[in-house]
Amino acid sequence: MRVLLLENDEVLAVCLAKQIRRSGHDVHNVASVEDALRSLPGFDLVILDLDTPDVDGLEACSRIRAVSDIPLITTTGHRSELIRALALRQGADDCLDKPYGFRELLVRMAAVMRRFRLQPQDDGNLSFGPLRIEPDLHRVTLDDRVVELTKKEFGLLQLLASRPGVVVSRQELMTKVWGDTWNSTGRTIDTHVSSLRGKLGDGCWIVTVRGVGFRFVAEPTVMAEAAAGGGS
Repeated sequence: MRVLLLENDEVLAVCLAKQIRRSGHDVHNVASVEDALRSLPGFDLVILDLDTPDVDGLEACSRIRAVSDIPLITTTGHRSELIRALALRQGADDCLDKPYGFRELLVRMAAVMRRFRLQPQDDGNLSFGPLRIEPDLHRVTLDDRVVELTKKEFGLLQLLASRPGVVVSRQELMTKVWGDTWNSTGRTIDTHVSSLRGKLGDGCWIVTVRGVGFRFVAEPTVMAEAAAGGGS
């Protein structure tokens, strides 16, 4: 396994690199988030210190996740539940409080990689009740009726539906669907989401998370019924 390591403490970085190599893995140290982003291709796992020197650590998580699904373990010296929760929300797969034992790090590395490998890595069909998405055929059906989507609408739906329940940021949508590294100021995404909702006939499939992005709901009918019940 090839590990990309960004650790703000230089002494700890050298020590960790040596221990990771002794455990049979390759490791490459980088000194900044920008270096990490440039180095992502070819690596299997990122270990990121949230006290990054050039970019806020939580923003670093978001930027890595916007361009890659690579497994990401973060570390922090703040020993704060809030920081750990925010790191996970920004895309980290795990978060460790410093100081931590190396054996625990190894176990967590193995656990994260195991979960990642269990995820389907192909563009398999996605089914959610009456809704079916078939990437190979570039086809969407709802109640066995074909839903005509544009290329961007299909890409948007496929990306959101591939991670049901997870908030996908506007930046990630622009990067992966439009090929734009960062252009969230316009109404492009909102216009396509609105059109997609109309074609799916139920606005509950895609939920807007204000200020962050969008989330696909696997059971919109259940969600709608719950909301109706809560308002009575």
